[in-house]
Amino acid sequence: MHDVMELNNSIPAMSSFAIDRISQLEAAALRLPQSDVPTAHLIHAGMYARTIKVSAGVILTGALIKIATIIVIHGDVIVHLGDTTLELTGYNVLPASSNRKQAFYAQSDVHMTMIFTSDARDVYAAEEEFTDEADKLISRNAGTNHIVVTRE
Repeated sequence: MHDVMELNNSIPAMSSFAIDRISQLEAAALRLPQSDVPTAHLIHAGMYARTIKVSAGVILTGALIKIATIIVIHGDVIVHLGDTTLELTGYNVLPASSNRKQAFYAQSDVHMTMIFTSDARDVYAAEEEFTDEADKLISRNAGTNHIVVTRE
């Protein structure tokens, strides 16, 4: 027998208004000093996993995500979704819908991993798969990257 649990935390799809609010926050945050956000990429067995480390005290806005993913968050973080906020502590595995652009405030050092199925054979292709804003990604501009592609 299996227990079915009600999900309390998830990252839902966002309204155009909510996405616009995050975009406004992003424009303001870009005027502040920027932090290095190391990114680890793993392409393996038809999946892409993207892990970032956000240092305590850092505000980070994400790209507009156009596909559903799983998000694994380890640490204490406030996730702003434009018109609602999640406060997460410890270790969380969350379903995350397509059409979302979040903002994060790291209350401690936080590791976040986004996972989705993908036929991509390289990081650029995987990034293009999950967002139309790939050119804005820290991993494409000034970020530190660690890349593993297994070809399995």
